[in-house]
Amino acid sequence: MAKIILLDELTVNQIAAGEVVERPVSVLKELVENSLDAGAGRIIVDLEEGGLSSITVVDDGCGMNEEDLLLAFERHATSKIRTVEELERIRTLGFRGEALASISAVSRFEVRSRREGDETGGLLRIEGGRQVMHTPVSCRRGSRLSVEDLFYTLPARRKFLKSAASEERRVSALLRDFAVAYPSVAFSESR
Repeated sequence: MAKIILLDELTVNQIAAGEVVERPVSVLKELVENSLDAGAGRIIVDLEEGGLSSITVVDDGCGMNEEDLLLAFERHATSKIRTVEELERIRTLGFRGEALASISAVSRFEVRSRREGDETGGLLRIEGGRQVMHTPVSCRRGSRLSVEDLFYTLPARRKFLKSAASEERRVSALLRDFAVAYPSVAFSESR
């Protein structure tokens, strides 16, 4: 029998990603829920190959400053709760702080974000769970999140995905459901 060890953080994040990220539609769900929780009035979704190549979500929500941008990709980092007592009063779509860390562990993830009133925003790139760039940039208020090469770190996972057309149908159905549930938010999909 092998000796018991603690897994390294990268391995732990990729295992956790399997619980949150099953296919492109689950990535999109997490990103759109974050946009809604950020108070977005407009959400634009762009997909390539049904999300197999890339998923981009652009919103006009509250955005993040450079410090929050870095912290948002740490496991269990959230702006939505502060104490265990607040779990009784959750009014957001997400709160666990695992989605961004999980998605970035299995993809090439780029986010640009700026808060209202800030002169500049921030750009963060993470590839396979490792930060490769963090710099101030000029950008619009809100956030632009781009996920490319989903599961490039786990090729065996990619084999279980359906065709681009099948994944696109799932994504379109999800966006339709969000549009019905949030009629005050303008959703648009480009390809």
